[in-house]
Amino acid sequence: MKNILIINGHPNKNSLNFALAAAYRNGAKESGANVSLIHIADLTFNPNLQFGYQQRMELEPDLLSSLAQIKAADHLVWVHPVWWGGMPAIMKGFIDRLFLPGIAFQYRENSIWWDKLLKGKTARIITTLDQPAWYYRLFFGRPSINQLKKSVLQFCGVDPVKVTYVGIVKKSTDLQRLKWVARVHQLGKKLA
Repeated sequence: MKNILIINGHPNKNSLNFALAAAYRNGAKESGANVSLIHIADLTFNPNLQFGYQQRMELEPDLLSSLAQIKAADHLVWVHPVWWGGMPAIMKGFIDRLFLPGIAFQYRENSIWWDKLLKGKTARIITTLDQPAWYYRLFFGRPSINQLKKSVLQFCGVDPVKVTYVGIVKKSTDLQRLKWVARVHQLGKKLA
């Protein structure tokens, strides 16, 4: 049985992202998977990595709980909107505070290489856009996906990482949103 962790990076509980996270959770549960869901906006923590890597900040209880869930998961599902080409600030702060040396990766002494401490996990990124996915890839180079997929997840050993684009959100109808929610529900059922 798979352990799936869904991490929702949208701060607004009335957003399409919350509906997508719930749809994936419900689909995965229907298939018998163990599913956990983190809404980053509900956590209490300082998103600012005040000292960089020079001094370790104590992890708040919500971050310790999130870390345990990440370590226990076989598959990570990240749900987030694209804002200014990137992810919401609270999601970036969550990553900055948790994906640390000794936790998600470890630099090797006297080497440019590192050990990937999250090997054996897979992931899916579900991201909402206010532009066509092809336009985001072609004209902007999909910066939020590159950052999360390559510079965070794959850097730490999570592989493969699949991507699902949802949009154009700002001009969508209720019917289109229901179709996107149903599609993500099916992704959850299929993986589990």
